[in-house]
Amino acid sequence: MAQPPSPPPVKKQEDVKAEEEEEALLSSHPAYSSSTYPNPNPSLKTPSSSPTTSCVYQRRVRRRTFRHPRFPFSKNARCFLKPAAAAAASSSSGGSAVSSGGRVKKSTADLDGVILAAERRGARVKKSTADLDGVILAAERRAPPSSAMTRVVEGGGELTVRLLAAAKKRPPRSAEMVRATCKSSEDRLGCHLLARRARITFQTLLALFLRSGKFRRPDLKAAELMCDLGLWLHRDRRIVGPLPGSLIGDIFFYRSELQVVGLHGLCQGGIDFIPASRSSSGEPIATSIVVSGGYEDDEDHGDQLIYTGQGGKARNRPHLSADQQLTAGNLALQYNEQYGIEIRVIRGLTYEGSPSGKVYVYDGLYTVHEHWRETTKSGFTAYKFCLRRVEGQKPMGSSMLKLAEALKACPLLKQPKGYLCWDISRGEEKVTTIPLFNDIDDCCEPLSFGYLVKPHYPIHVLDRDNAIGSWGCRCTSICSSNCHCAKKNGGQFAYDANGVLLKGKPLIYECGLWCRCPQSCPNRVSQRGIRHRLEVFRSREMGWGVRSLDLIRAGSFVCEFSGVVLPNEVIPLDGSCLLRSNQFPARWWEWGDVSDVFPDHRPPDFPPLPRLSFMMDLSRSRNVACYISHSFCPNLFVQFVLYDHHNELYPHLMLFAMENIPPLTELSIDHGI
Repeated sequence: MAQPPSPPPVKKQEDVKAEEEEEALLSSHPAYSSSTYPNPNPSLKTPSSSPTTSCVYQRRVRRRTFRHPRFPFSKNARCFLKPAAAAAASSSSGGSAVSSGGRVKKSTADLDGVILAAERRGARVKKSTADLDGVILAAERRAPPSSAMTRVVEGGGELTVRLLAAAKKRPPRSAEMVRATCKSSEDRLGCHLLARRARITFQTLLALFLRSGKFRRPDLKAAELMCDLGLWLHRDRRIVGPLPGSLIGDIFFYRSELQVVGLHGLCQGGIDFIPASRSSSGEPIATSIVVSGGYEDDEDHGDQLIYTGQGGKARNRPHLSADQQLTAGNLALQYNEQYGIEIRVIRGLTYEGSPSGKVYVYDGLYTVHEHWRETTKSGFTAYKFCLRRVEGQKPMGSSMLKLAEALKACPLLKQPKGYLCWDISRGEEKVTTIPLFNDIDDCCEPLSFGYLVKPHYPIHVLDRDNAIGSWGCRCTSICSSNCHCAKKNGGQFAYDANGVLLKGKPLIYECGLWCRCPQSCPNRVSQRGIRHRLEVFRSREMGWGVRSLDLIRAGSFVCEFSGVVLPNEVIPLDGSCLLRSNQFPARWWEWGDVSDVFPDHRPPDFPPLPRLSFMMDLSRSRNVACYISHSFCPNLFVQFVLYDHHNELYPHLMLFAMENIPPLTELSIDHGI
């Protein structure tokens, strides 16, 4: 029978005084200090720093509360990590309390009864020789030895790889279970920015190792390097239930990326669990599973899942070759059923546009309702677990993928009402159409504007004689790093072979009208126009917005702002429909930022970009980009590009994806409001 949680202990006066002193000590700790990025382009608005959040770790040891230096944010703690046992006991009336297997394990160190042991990026907390009322927090940062890891060196304008000795044996993950709760939008935003920063670092290192051509699995090498540098999130805690920074519907292309953000800790295993040998009660507990169709008897009905336990089959074969045992992950799922602990479910799906051939979608929390043994089609015994999705969550990301595919095939079958126009570009967009959808009201404002695929520049901007360096490269085939256009970009192209932006720059020169290279040149990306199936839709919260029916890969080109470009000296009387070129914060430096790997890394400052002051009139003609909503945490950023002229005072305002954008997700950009 479930035992009710014990009431919190009453604080004594001396304990309250001690906590106040600890609070003052921790608030002055260097972990709370943060430095802002220098603006590489003073003409642009300084990018706003990541909003502070109060998502901090807390642990209760002898009635004293400590903040974990892993999250150097606000001192006002509103996001708490509770012991899994206490959180499960207070979750719902129908849930049962967790036994001692979910309790927070106390630190083995002891300094007058209390000490906080933590590690962050190789940082270790040690006992101090001094004593300040029994509690002193002394942190000491240790960089991993250069001979014990794969080293990445920045030099020559690009990242190069130098292999050193094999990586040392990494310490195991923590077995301490906690539960995270973000109680404000600021907390959720801050955690999301942390996760996105880790994913950008992973993707930048992945591109680096791909270009080197020396690794069979560059995704694993990138994840290993981040692990050696202590850049994996939530490695020092086993978070049960929702994970701060990870949203339902998030899409990943590699299993190792799940490890980086802490969503699933295993690169191959389907059940991530705390083994009984490391659990404080000797009972294993599962935290997440990956459902990728590895067993022939799996049944996936969306909200209900019949999951086959682990073991009993050879690698990459769906058929069982031996009976499964109630051990390891299978036993952990049984204890999850007994204690009512939720499990994060990630689905692996085959996807044609993925670089790995598959995508992994986070579909939210499930609970184990029952389990049983049965004989499978191959004749061996397997353990089956019935998982049901927790109610009140956002729609599953995997279901949104299927819905988007159905809408592309036959939109009227899924949404018979709401389409006002099948193409607001009236055939101007050659590759795709842009439907207009509104099932909220009768507004059809986008139909009253003309459509411009590209900006309309003044004549003097396009004059070749007045352009600086207007001549193009003379490459007769695919451009190389020695051509004229590559030199204008600092000796390397900005895109990879798939057209993905490697890192943001102040300005990018693409091969243009005067270049002899073919249209298939990898330095011709944004000028090819829109490639994704975009849709303008009406929402109750934001008014008009834009979403994509395709999965947009991080770093991919999406669209550009188009309108009538006004010269710098023209001052319009009505500024209500004006887009200013200098209103956008310089978020391009975030894409490709590897300052967590290289502390001395700085954003590129070449090619230089002069001060921009031109405006774009949208009162009569515009394009789909003008309906993209504003956000302080956008999934798009502005990258300045030149290709049809070389007047650096009038670059194109190209929009690239800051993260993997799932289908039917609203696009957003920081308008500098």
